[in-house]
Amino acid sequence: MEIFLSVLKNKYADFNGRARRKEYWNYVLFLLIFILAAYVIMLVGIAMESTIISGLGTVVLFVVALGTIIPSLAVAVRRLHDTNRSGWFYFIGLIPLIGGILLLVWYCTEGTHGDNDYGPDPKGSNEIGNIGNDELV
Repeated sequence: MEIFLSVLKNKYADFNGRARRKEYWNYVLFLLIFILAAYVIMLVGIAMESTIISGLGTVVLFVVALGTIIPSLAVAVRRLHDTNRSGWFYFIGLIPLIGGILLLVWYCTEGTHGDNDYGPDPKGSNEIGNIGNDELV
């Protein structure tokens, strides 16, 4: 949850730098949880024939979807930067089937070790090897 809020608060429209797999997938997980929760509220309202509850679910779903368009795009671009690809590769997803699969593979691929064209390694590194900062003694 901390990573999700960090993306929304600190990196809302930050298309520069790199995002680790952990940051990207945690963001996606919590976003899906919120969208599913809003969708369930909407469906419960429809099942109970309550326009107030279904309307509330619809409004929450709309607000979550609208409010997360830019941060979702930004974290996806930073994830592509971590694999040393331009953010413009995001639009390869417009190619039916193949584009989405290719993006999924890139989002799951480990980022470039050390610095790349888009910034320093978010995991950190040193002269000895690629050891994360939290693993240094």
